[in-house]
Amino acid sequence: MLAFELLLARHRRPVFNFILRFVGSRERAEDLLQETFLRVIRNGCSYQREAKFTTWLYTIARNQCVDLSRRMKLRQTTSLDAPAPGSAAGGSTLMDAVADSGTAVDAHAAAAELRSRLSVALERLGDEQREVFLMREMLHLQFREIAAITGVPENTVKSRMRYALEKLRDQLEDYWELARAAP
Repeated sequence: MLAFELLLARHRRPVFNFILRFVGSRERAEDLLQETFLRVIRNGCSYQREAKFTTWLYTIARNQCVDLSRRMKLRQTTSLDAPAPGSAAGGSTLMDAVADSGTAVDAHAAAAELRSRLSVALERLGDEQREVFLMREMLHLQFREIAAITGVPENTVKSRMRYALEKLRDQLEDYWELARAAP
């Protein structure tokens, strides 16, 4: 039992963040995280030591996300402009819930605008490109690890990443032009 607690303590947060970015809902992400670790317990005997544990773990988490996506057919996300939990209509938004780091108001506004645009741009990517982008940029996984998790050749993973970056660059091009033109 202690071994599982150690695994959970070490991997809970990064796996949760991966799932959350994939499904876009904290409640769904918490459910999928629990189901992921339940499967780790149930299928622990099927883990083969040739593969890294994290590869096996993220494969389970990814499969949970893909299965949910298939079941949902239409993804529902909460807009950053939606009222924050517990606030009245017209009150604070989810975007307002981002902690103030003491940055200048204009820098804070620019960062919020970039986060919002990046979030929208990520949602516009296909599932395969988004998952590769998130695994690479958020989890800092190597292409070979992503290939093992997704079950596709490493060159396919690299292609998906390249297409994701091209699409993100195209979708955010007007933002960068405005940022460069600002004093």
